[in-house]
Amino acid sequence: MAVAKRGGGAGGGAAAAGQEDESTTLASAIGNGEDLGTLIRAAFEIGRPEALLQQLKGFVKSKEGEIEELCRVHYEEFIRAVDELRNVLVDAEELKKRLADDNAQMQEVGRSLLSCLEELIQWHATRANVAAAVEALLHCSGAVEACSRVNSHVERDELYPALKAVDCVERDYLQQRKMPATALASALEQHIPRFRGYVEKKVSAEFSDWLVDIRGVARDIGQLSMGAASSARQREEEMRGRQRQAEEQSRWGGGGGGGGGEEEAEVAKRLQLTPVYRAHYIHECLGLGAHFRAYYLDNRRLQLQSDLHLPPGPFLECHQSLFAQMAGFFIVEERVARTAGGLVDALAVESLWDTAVTRMASLVEEQLMRMPGANHILLVVDNASLLAATLRSYGYNVAPLLEALDRCRERYHELLLAERRASVHDVLANDKFEQMLLRKEYEYGMHVTAFGLQASDATPAFPYVAPFSASVPNLCRIVRSFTDDSVSFLSHAGGATDYYDAVRQYTDRLLSTSVAEALLRLVRSPTLGMSQAMQLAANLTVLERACDFFAAHIARSCGVPPRLAAPLQSRAVLRSSQAAAQERMLELVNSKIDDFMLLTAHIDWTPDDAPDHGNAYLNEVLIYLETLTPSAQAILPPHAFDRWIRGVLTHVSDCIVATFVSDDVRRFNVHSVMGVDADLRVLESFAHERFVSTPQLQGLGGGADLKSCLAEARQLVNLLLSNQPDLFLNPVIRERSYPALDFKKVMVVAEKYKDLPDRLFRGVVGGSKPVSKRKAFETLVKRLKEFV
Repeated sequence: MAVAKRGGGAGGGAAAAGQEDESTTLASAIGNGEDLGTLIRAAFEIGRPEALLQQLKGFVKSKEGEIEELCRVHYEEFIRAVDELRNVLVDAEELKKRLADDNAQMQEVGRSLLSCLEELIQWHATRANVAAAVEALLHCSGAVEACSRVNSHVERDELYPALKAVDCVERDYLQQRKMPATALASALEQHIPRFRGYVEKKVSAEFSDWLVDIRGVARDIGQLSMGAASSARQREEEMRGRQRQAEEQSRWGGGGGGGGGEEEAEVAKRLQLTPVYRAHYIHECLGLGAHFRAYYLDNRRLQLQSDLHLPPGPFLECHQSLFAQMAGFFIVEERVARTAGGLVDALAVESLWDTAVTRMASLVEEQLMRMPGANHILLVVDNASLLAATLRSYGYNVAPLLEALDRCRERYHELLLAERRASVHDVLANDKFEQMLLRKEYEYGMHVTAFGLQASDATPAFPYVAPFSASVPNLCRIVRSFTDDSVSFLSHAGGATDYYDAVRQYTDRLLSTSVAEALLRLVRSPTLGMSQAMQLAANLTVLERACDFFAAHIARSCGVPPRLAAPLQSRAVLRSSQAAAQERMLELVNSKIDDFMLLTAHIDWTPDDAPDHGNAYLNEVLIYLETLTPSAQAILPPHAFDRWIRGVLTHVSDCIVATFVSDDVRRFNVHSVMGVDADLRVLESFAHERFVSTPQLQGLGGGADLKSCLAEARQLVNLLLSNQPDLFLNPVIRERSYPALDFKKVMVVAEKYKDLPDRLFRGVVGGSKPVSKRKAFETLVKRLKEFV
């Protein structure tokens, strides 16, 4: 029991201590003004609300005790306070009455003020509503004004500002919900997409119209630009010509071509890209930039394919239009790529150009290879080179086109050679092969000095008889035009700057295979007459001299300094043809002389008396030579005339010797030899007079007199007239007096002389020692037979 009490006492003490702690906590919370809801909720949760209530009651009792204690301590003060409160109560009653009176008065006054306040409040509400309405009207008015501006821009065809104004309406009014009028907002939301679609269709239609119009405009621009390129090329050639002339004169030359500013301005004037710019910018604003760029490239690619398609008909007639179209197309593309703000980039334009230049090169090469005339090819090449020059100035790579033109080089020159060959044939066929008569100085300049054919710089007296016929200046014109055409082709095709060697080779081919061969065919013609042969020889001499002019003309045309000009190899061919003509002329003269020498068959080779004059054949030969020699001397250059006259005289000498050797003369006596001696003296006189009267001949042929060409005949006659013909066997005498005689011929002739009857020997020598001379001839023949 005692233990239980102790245990109970201990448990009760712990519970009391816990309640004291809870009371302390509760008192502290109440004292601090804290919320007791947490404590009350916790008491109910643990199921001890009675304990909390007891604690609250205990707290109240404790506080009542404190109040009673406080009241006892402050009793007197409390009494005084109560008295004061009573006094205050009395005062409060009075104050209350006053307040009631004041309140009644205020209520009376406030009724009128309240009615005014209510009116004021109503007025403020009205003003707020009006302000809101005004603000709404301002927003609507702004939107309507913006729409009105859009309509005005559309009426003035100012689509880009109209589109920007629509964007402002959408951004400032619709997206920011500033539009109080739902009907207007709904209408704008419906019409704005429609308007954008309208703008897109309108600029697309304008762009489609531009695509149609730009083809014609591009062709005009291409023609204008190619014309400007042609003018620039002409100015450049003129400038180079002045520079070359200045270099030749050892003076500095000036000059230069102006730029293409006028042409550029004209191109800019004709090329209107506003529809492209507007369509591109508007599509960009609509968010359709990529679509429009693709649409633009597709349409331009289709146009390019259409432009590259040849129309029916000859290429010669449509190539200029084709080239102008191509030039204009890519000038437009270059301008669009440069100014249209990224509508097309350089790679896209380059792709279009690669397609076009590949097709163009193939097409031009194919057409050029089919053309039958060199002039047609040159015209196409010239225009193609203008196209290349035009587009090169805009930065395009034109090498494939120029390479295609260069591949037609051989074809062009084959046709050009064929045409010039035909021209040479016509010129020679129409030539009468008579010396040209030039009556005026301008004719001399046109036919002689223009081609460097003059023998000296001095102007001759007029009328002037040229040493050549009319075909020579015509042939020079053919060669010069061939050179000019070759230079034109090679300078334009391939873009090469060093084409001097090629032009020289083609000119050599023309002179060798066309001019020289044509003249050589005439030389070898069986119907060629002596005067024609002589004129041909003279013409070939002049043409050979003209090779210097041709070489200088080629160098000048190709921009090569004259000091570096190489001679033409065809000069040797012309010199060979000239030699053939001179040989042919000599053959014709010799043939005619051979005809005259047939008259020797009528000579009495065994006359009883010495002749009083020369033989008849000589008269014919002399008349023929005296007639022919002045013409040959006037036409042929000195060296050619010297070679010809020496050949003629030598042939006459050979004919005289051949007559003695021939079987037609079975025997002869001294009288016939004396007649031949007289003939030789006449010929020697003619040769000596010609030699003396022609100073140019005295420095040619080793300075030997022309009569030296008759040496064999003269030495044979001297031997036959010699009283000691056997001295021919003496080497010293033979070398001094008879170096031109041949042993066999002397033997044959001496045998014929030997066979004469003795009575003729006696008649010749007056009866003195006829036997000794006959023995001398017999001895001579015997010894000669031993030598032979």
